[in-house]
Amino acid sequence: MHEAPPPTSTPAPGPSFSAVPAEPLSHGLKQRHLTMLGLGGVIGAGLFVGSGAGIAVAGPAIVVSYLIAGALAMLVMRMLGEMSAAMPASGSFSVHAERALGRWAGFSVGWLYWFLLVVVLAVEATAAAQIAHGWAPGIEPWAWVLLFMVVFTAANLTAVKNFGEFEFWFASLKVGAIVVFLVLGLLAVLGWLPDTDPVGMTNLTGQGGFLPNGWGGVVSGVLTVVFAFGGLEVVTIAAAETDDPARAVGRAVRSAVVRILFFYVGSMLVIVTVLPWTAQQAGLSPYVKVLDAIGVPSAGQIMNIVVFVALLSALNANLYGSSRMIFSLAERGEAPRGLLKVSGGGSRETTGGVPRRAVLASVAFGFVSVLLNLLWPDTVFLYMLNSVGAVLLFVWALIAASQLRLRARLEQEAPEALSLRMWCFPYLTWVTLAGLFGVLLLMLTDEAARPQVLWSAGATALVLLVAVGRQWRERRGPA
Repeated sequence: MHEAPPPTSTPAPGPSFSAVPAEPLSHGLKQRHLTMLGLGGVIGAGLFVGSGAGIAVAGPAIVVSYLIAGALAMLVMRMLGEMSAAMPASGSFSVHAERALGRWAGFSVGWLYWFLLVVVLAVEATAAAQIAHGWAPGIEPWAWVLLFMVVFTAANLTAVKNFGEFEFWFASLKVGAIVVFLVLGLLAVLGWLPDTDPVGMTNLTGQGGFLPNGWGGVVSGVLTVVFAFGGLEVVTIAAAETDDPARAVGRAVRSAVVRILFFYVGSMLVIVTVLPWTAQQAGLSPYVKVLDAIGVPSAGQIMNIVVFVALLSALNANLYGSSRMIFSLAERGEAPRGLLKVSGGGSRETTGGVPRRAVLASVAFGFVSVLLNLLWPDTVFLYMLNSVGAVLLFVWALIAASQLRLRARLEQEAPEALSLRMWCFPYLTWVTLAGLFGVLLLMLTDEAARPQVLWSAGATALVLLVAVGRQWRERRGPA
């Protein structure tokens, strides 16, 4: 192992964009890895299981809720893609926030996102272990968690191409499952499956109509499903480890956002068309309900396998993303310098350029989170989970704010770097910011979501306080 070059002096807001420092990491990811990562990164348990809660509150209008939430996610990804194509870095939006708004912003968004990933990692590992325990009751859930963590830690310690291959095949299975589901659902709607009659539009207009709970139900649906789009950001983090980051991130963003909208919205449209929305229940997979209704044998077990793979995929991606984020923080002097060690020897694509200490630091905190989840799920871990509940929205808001500042400077200093541009700048950026703050305000009015906003705001305020304190001490200099 060797240490990455020490960070240069921290850039003040408004640095030159003429030269972006080279990353000391490997370039083992291929375009197919990045494209499938963007496509499968957000297709997880939130879609396969969590969408049932959205249907229960919005009815058939959940399709509109997904359109609104998906549009917000797509706009954020376009902004992030623009900045990452111009300035690819393993820290992605943390680096962009530092360049646009100052060190306090880069420090805050980087540490908040790292904390978000390692806490959510515990949820995914525990949920996957519960499914595996159902298949093999003789093995305790904690043993499954240990196995998952060891396997994916090993995969992330060896070479980035191993992470890429894991995610490629995981995402391929998830995408394939949704494509099959969409085809079967369409055939059921048309009455082309054995022993089925055409469904038509009856379920979209019956049981209270398309808007059974009014537009308030649509809004509640947005609050339920918007977080299912979290995970797209990892694409721009991973882009720094490709041979041509600017081109790779541009292609991945362009292809992923539209297809993800298609898969999400298309799935919801099939579900509420095939079955009455009143047949859905929070906590139960609407996909299983539909597959059972159209006569697919062992539908529950099939979806259990798909959800299991989705959880392991998210665990793998979160471990990767958290390690690269904390490595980037260390590069900029915002995390311990000991985390700058990267593996050396051999080809960069096969063995070198892996931030192993950053991986171990992230997985260590992940293990702590898992233990808290297993021992105190309703107390200590619940508070931790609430403290990151709305962090994704804060991160997205800082991405939008950073893009507002950086786009203007890029057009002046390095317009040739803008290979991927945000649509209708700056108007859609402002619309996105307004939408994100609107969602936060609506969460404050929702009794179930309010604790997440308040705890997340507290966590954000604490990190901001540390960031401002560090900056103040550095300006004062040695006593």
